[in-house]
Amino acid sequence: MKSVTAARARHFASDNYAGICPEAFAAMVEANRGHEVSYGDDSWTQKASDLLREVFETPCEVFFVFNGTSANSLALASLCQSYHSILCHEGAHVETSECGAPEFFANGTKVLLLPGAQGKVNVDAIAQAVNKRTDIHYPKPRVLSLTQGTEVGTVYSLAELNTLAEAARRYQLRIHMDGARFANAVASLGVSPKEVTWQAGVDVLCFGGTKNGLAVGEAVVFFNPELAREFDYRCKQGGQLASKMRFLSAPWVGLLQDGAWLRHAAHSNAMARRLEAALRGVPGVEIAYPVQTNSVFARLPEPVIEGLHARGWRFYTHVGGWEESRLMCSWDTTPEDVDAFAADLRELAMAAGGATC
Repeated sequence: MKSVTAARARHFASDNYAGICPEAFAAMVEANRGHEVSYGDDSWTQKASDLLREVFETPCEVFFVFNGTSANSLALASLCQSYHSILCHEGAHVETSECGAPEFFANGTKVLLLPGAQGKVNVDAIAQAVNKRTDIHYPKPRVLSLTQGTEVGTVYSLAELNTLAEAARRYQLRIHMDGARFANAVASLGVSPKEVTWQAGVDVLCFGGTKNGLAVGEAVVFFNPELAREFDYRCKQGGQLASKMRFLSAPWVGLLQDGAWLRHAAHSNAMARRLEAALRGVPGVEIAYPVQTNSVFARLPEPVIEGLHARGWRFYTHVGGWEESRLMCSWDTTPEDVDAFAADLRELAMAAGGATC
């Protein structure tokens, strides 16, 4: 029987479950008044692009697309040729969860997988991949793709990014950053966005908005303008040029203009830390990775997982190839949501522990 609390509560399966944050929604309503020029030549797209340039403190090139898969795939395709290869962590979203789209849009560019603890690329693995073969029969490494924050909720520190960037420069690799939860990483690190992007050698960032309160839409931000040449054609060919572009870009205005993007990210991070604290010490529960953004990865006994699902709680286990249960917090997760979930989990864990005694 589903618990009454869980039936009406928010869930922890994905930050995609959350609705539109009020700032984004208000901007969409405002953009809906009257007519605007189509295909990105509207005032909202210009304003959103300018706000992103203010956020990153540099004259970057900005494009808005529908989702993260298209953002990553088209951005990666712009960085390499079909005979090149892309280096990424073995658990990266571009490898495990995009159905081969990066290879498809790059006309067959090969994705090569690198190991690394806590979802982060091991810098030594870059040298091994690049030097493994240098003959013409092997796809030449051209791009290093990094996820910030990572697929297990950890973040690359400034020192780690600089070390990776140094290796990338040494081997003439361009750097792509999958920033589906970039806002959470910035909030966690307490740094300026420029420090963890172009100042750290990032060529292009896929800045996630959907997981931070937008209805739909990601921003592809090129810090190297030369690499952005004809990217608008890639967007059109890839089905990513919205005719009513203002409805992709206007919500970004709402998210960016008063810093809501960072406030929402900091809040979801705080809810994850609250959840982690509530789960520590619960019998049979083990926190798998440092909680640095808005997710908690935990090893839970199977009876506890089944019991939580039976009570109506939704969350994923074995998502993206990771073995643990992933508990995601969102911009609208409340302390009451966290406490209710933790109370149910604790009760089930205590019962499961007693049943095995």
